[in-house]
Amino acid sequence: MEFIGPYLSHNLFNLLLWVGLFSLMVGSFLNVVVYRLPIMMQRSWRQSCAIEVFNNPGMLKEADQQRFNLAIPNSHCPQCNHAISPWENIPIISFLWQKARCKHCHTPISWRYPLVEFATLVLSLLTAWQLGYGIALAAGLLLTWSLIVLSLIDYDHQLLPDDITLPLLWFGLFLNLFGVFTTLPSAVIGAMVGYLFLWLVYWGFKLITGKEGMGYGDFKLFALFGAWFGWKYLLLILLLSSCVGLLFALIFIATGLQQRSKPMPFGPYLAAAGWVTLLWGAELNVWVMGAGY
Repeated sequence: MEFIGPYLSHNLFNLLLWVGLFSLMVGSFLNVVVYRLPIMMQRSWRQSCAIEVFNNPGMLKEADQQRFNLAIPNSHCPQCNHAISPWENIPIISFLWQKARCKHCHTPISWRYPLVEFATLVLSLLTAWQLGYGIALAAGLLLTWSLIVLSLIDYDHQLLPDDITLPLLWFGLFLNLFGVFTTLPSAVIGAMVGYLFLWLVYWGFKLITGKEGMGYGDFKLFALFGAWFGWKYLLLILLLSSCVGLLFALIFIATGLQQRSKPMPFGPYLAAAGWVTLLWGAELNVWVMGAGY
């Protein structure tokens, strides 16, 4: 195993090749997480409600009592229940080979699946290109993949699962015990300030308008970035996410893709800003703030 480090660290092409191949497989798994995790959470809530609140397990539907997680049941076509074989699950290639249709019943397959796989590939390669071989890259890839999942789940359900945000927050603090991205004091302060700042914004907006402008998941995601990058990057992340969110809101409303009365999830824009900060935060912070730290 001793040759692997020099093999990847001294040759950028080798590093990008292996990261690219692995990220394609990860991208396929991310599609599973995006689809199944919200269902798992909904079933867990219904089970807790039926058993702990009403003490009546009979309230549960048969589907809620069946085992369902990220591994079980096996991947299958939702239309005909055809079990997807390994050669039908090759990232991007299988989708194109099958002409975007189920091999068994010919039901169209959403383009979202290969797009997520392709986005995972591109973002992973950019992360490897920028960070290079090392602990920061391994952590950065984990964060990148997690942000893809969080963005898509928030877009679909306006939900940022604690099962992802909270472990990542603690992992960021752990990394910075060793100064991977920032110092531990900066990370702890960043987590505290990140959560409390959006919490105050939330309550201020609610007191003034009587409406909820964002969810608690946004607070935790912002705190996560504080734990990873330190408090000095929170303003940058907030500015980036607000500007990008406003731009897309105007585009969606102008094109009719978004109704004014329908709330827009903030998580995807916050995630995008955090990912940009992961790669180019130092340079952007100097440019935005006018001075380095």
